[in-house]
Amino acid sequence: MTDRNAAAPNAQQIEDWNGKTGAKWVRYQDRLDRMLAPFGEAALRAAAIKSGERILDVGCGCGATTLEAAASAGKAGRTLGVDISGPMIARAQERAASLGRPASFLVTDAATHDFAPGSFDLLLSRFGVMFFDNPAAAFANMHKGLARTGRLAFACWRTMQENPWLTAPMRAALPLLPPQEPAVPNAPGPFAFADKDRVTSILASAGFRDIALTPFDTDVVLGLPDGGDPVEDALGQSLEIGPLARLLASQPDDLRERAKAAVRAELAKHLTPAGVTLAGATWIVTARA
Repeated sequence: MTDRNAAAPNAQQIEDWNGKTGAKWVRYQDRLDRMLAPFGEAALRAAAIKSGERILDVGCGCGATTLEAAASAGKAGRTLGVDISGPMIARAQERAASLGRPASFLVTDAATHDFAPGSFDLLLSRFGVMFFDNPAAAFANMHKGLARTGRLAFACWRTMQENPWLTAPMRAALPLLPPQEPAVPNAPGPFAFADKDRVTSILASAGFRDIALTPFDTDVVLGLPDGGDPVEDALGQSLEIGPLARLLASQPDDLRERAKAAVRAELAKHLTPAGVTLAGATWIVTARA
């Protein structure tokens, strides 16, 4: 299903996730799901889904969390995954059909979609809610779709400094690159919800109560020891997906090769029997409608 408003907010995100970014996430879906699984599981534990519940999974991507939620809610429940990325929703639909899970999917922007009042018991997300241009308005819109007894549970990254899985490759490459403009504080992106007080303020202004942010830290495995070279696997992922990939995309070939060598050397320092392993730090956020 598709419900896309070209004039809606979040236009840049919609363009990105329906272009090369979305296509890359589909291509790397299996390894990304394995990498992010512990965080999705933590959000699902906090959600404590019951049979028969109605669930909205926001920024569902290729559907991993949606499918798990649907299994918990069962056939008596209803689980809808929404995302702005057409390619990722198509992959999610394929997976649901293959597994026979009672989940449906919709290409739409949860920030502006006209959800029927009281139509969901749970608002769920694994790293899908940090990209809104106006997060307070987005959460206010989603709040309307929750039942009065509804609740929220999502995972979001803490600060970049607390997440070496991302910063270690970046630090290795940055000395070789031209000076970069400083990041805009609180701009839409993976770390937009790092500030606990900001998240609390956004949710409170949208009408949520009993807001809690609980730290959840675990290892992130970038390279997988499944028959190939874990370091090369991690390197390929780092160069294809995320901020480092965007930084290197416009650089000349010789500089890219030098940066690639520096990142490879850094990743090799973190090789373990499980693969290339670095720390990840998140908030598990819960609230009531």
